Amino acid sequence: MEQKRRRWEREELILTFNLYCKIEFSKINYHHPWVISLANIIGRTPSAVSWKLVNFASLDSELTNKGIKGATNSSKLDKEIFNEFINDWDRLIEESEILLLDNTDIKNNNFDNESEVLKLGKEKLRLVKTRTNQSFFRQAVLSSYNFKCCLTGINLPELLVASHIIPWSKDEKNRLNPQNGLCLNNLHDKAFDRGLISFDNDYRLILSDKIKKQESKYFLDLEGKKMTLPKKFLPNIEFLEYHNMEIFQG
Repeated sequence: MEQKRRRWEREELILTFNLYCKIEFSKINYHHPWVISLANIIGRTPSAVSWKLVNFASLDSELTNKGIKGATNSSKLDKEIFNEFINDWDRLIEESEILLLDNTDIKNNNFDNESEVLKLGKEKLRLVKTRTNQSFFRQAVLSSYNFKCCLTGINLPELLVASHIIPWSKDEKNRLNPQNGLCLNNLHDKAFDRGLISFDNDYRLILSDKIKKQESKYFLDLEGKKMTLPKKFLPNIEFLEYHNMEIFQG
């Protein structure tokens, strides 16, 4: 139990939002091991961390009008951190991942000379780049969809892909934005990536003429189906419109 109430610092909230991106919405509670781990790192109670996670869920809900009920007492700093991430995903994710590494057993090591510290710093940056490029986006997107394909409900992680709506190469600003992601199985991810399928503004599946000619039940049976919407980071309609206009083959 915290000895006395203290204000949340920016770094604590950055780490908490990082966790919000990675944890499944349904599992936000003070018993979750990730919540307990972060609480230990920042010197807060698990209850305090879970409450902040719900605050971020409330702000996320306001952004996308999903109607998820969160805490109503989000602080000014909560909103500032939320908006910082929304407006600059790359920088804030990198900053939060570096903070996570700073709070590992690295602090408990003794170094004999400055070169060891510099070497460690370079290694840390390399690890952050690897983590953000390969792991963060996937974890954020898949956890938003409760690790289920938004079309078929397949829930084997080995068969799931965090699909970019606007391709990685086309929009640097939104490369790591979870609202630029869909959780799809390998087959439908490939079709989406190649523009053979897409989604309309009502989140319903639309098929290209090329796919329709194949008469495959794996696609025809799903035509017009509304995707299962995520609990966090609803897909941005403008991103879907871009996919329809620039990638979808019609």
